Amino acid sequence: MASSGSRIAGSLVLVAIAVGVGISVVGSGAAPLPVVEDVQRGAMPTTRVRVEVLNAGGVAGLARDATEYLRDSGFDVVDFGNAADFDADSSIVLDRVGQFENARAVADVLGINNVRSQPDSNLYLDVSVLLGSDWRRPDLPETEGHEKPAWWDPRAWLAR
Repeated sequence: MASSGSRIAGSLVLVAIAVGVGISVVGSGAAPLPVVEDVQRGAMPTTRVRVEVLNAGGVAGLARDATEYLRDSGFDVVDFGNAADFDADSSIVLDRVGQFENARAVADVLGINNVRSQPDSNLYLDVSVLLGSDWRRPDLPETEGHEKPAWWDPRAWLAR
């Protein structure tokens, strides 16, 4: 029966081999990992901007897409979900704390022209975004009729 000391030594040797193999694979000259470039879209606020994103247009996934896009752009999206109503055709960005320049920066990133100031001290955020059914991510190509491809059409999905 092997002693516990030899088992520990054997385990340490296996760990050392695994680490060595991992280092050699990383440094083997394999294809480099893709570099993620910084997302730059106009003048960004120098302070933290807390944003809520609400789907007011009734299009599935709208608030989630805008949230991802804003977070990639450096904004702090603290809440996203559905608005009380789904009847909005156009999008609007609302300044909630009297700092219109922050609302304008969010609107610029999302490609929204309608910005208003409606301060509300009961909300713990700086900007509200109400997405209408017309909103599309600015980084995606326009599609005819703004329709998502059918789930069973892989060529249409790959073209996105």
